[in-house]
Amino acid sequence: MNEDIVKGKWSEIKGEIVKTWGKLTDDELTQSKGNVATLTGLIQQKYGTAKEQISEELHKLFDRFGSQVNEKAEVAEDYLRDEPKKEEKWQ
Repeated sequence: MNEDIVKGKWSEIKGEIVKTWGKLTDDELTQSKGNVATLTGLIQQKYGTAKEQISEELHKLFDRFGSQVNEKAEVAEDYLRDEPKKEEKWQ
């Protein structure tokens, strides 16, 4: 997932992370700033889960938010592409 998307959606992503790994504090999540390596280390410390499994889950979560952003961008692009056609009808 694009780093800008993670930063832009971080508050939503944090909520999903807390649902999955509730032992993480808001301060820990804020300090991690969406860094996968940092998050993986924190989760491993608190839960003892294998890094590979944590990393896979985090990437799935990030990808899900990336898909949402991509879908919204496509809708906006379609709208903008069709907008000149709508204006032509009124002229």
